[in-house]
Amino acid sequence: MTWGSSGRNLSAAEMSDLIKTCIDSGINTFDHADIYGGYTTEETFGDARLMSGVSRNNIRLISKCGIQYPSEKRPLKVKYYEYSAHYIIWSVEHSLMNLRTDYLDLLLLHRPSPLMHPDEISEAIARLKSDGKIVDFGVSNFTPTQTELIAARTVVAVNQIQFSLTHPDPMTDGSLDHMFRTGIRPMAWNPLGTVFREETPQTERIKNELVHMMAKYDAPADVILLAWILKHPAGIIPVVGTTSAERLKQLPKALEIDMETEDWFVLWVAARGMKVP
Repeated sequence: MTWGSSGRNLSAAEMSDLIKTCIDSGINTFDHADIYGGYTTEETFGDARLMSGVSRNNIRLISKCGIQYPSEKRPLKVKYYEYSAHYIIWSVEHSLMNLRTDYLDLLLLHRPSPLMHPDEISEAIARLKSDGKIVDFGVSNFTPTQTELIAARTVVAVNQIQFSLTHPDPMTDGSLDHMFRTGIRPMAWNPLGTVFREETPQTERIKNELVHMMAKYDAPADVILLAWILKHPAGIIPVVGTTSAERLKQLPKALEIDMETEDWFVLWVAARGMKVP
């Protein structure tokens, strides 16, 4: 999302360089949605990947569908959600064309709709899998009950949710418990939360603790925050949004940090502003 016109508005050449940086750093999965950049970012990325010379076999592509977003490419009256079988298939086929690929490694429904019908969704996913156009299927921003509605008809492998030290609600509202119990892999968007974007009493407390942990673990603050997420037993995969090549090279170091349990709670207490119950 941050690579295209929704963010830094990188050119195909600039994206190509970042793709190569990611691969060289051990990052091989790229998270898309059809709406990013007003339905333009997937196409620029597709051009960039070809330009980079990186083989399709060496990357994993994720995309999302379902949001009908008013833009130059779609002059709609209002933003809404569409999950008919026809639309899901049509949307995936357009993403494949724009990304210059024959298949997605993972397709996600972008946000839940009150009008979504599990049978329609199941029909589309079955056909897309049968045709080899997607490998796995999941959801994004779905509650446990919304996920169960879809999972009653088709296998849900992933739920991409908002989760970070400053947005830890999924740990206490049942979302992560549900995914852990049912074998659904959590992905976390905005994994750094508001720590570096807002000046609040909460972020000040977190930054004060991060100073000590940066020295202890010999890692920058953003890597420490990712290590905090990786400590959770549900196996959460952070979705990072940086466009900085230097930061991309550093972030995989989070995988090497075995954060001590006490330190994990120190950060959570700092975020809460009070001791744990």
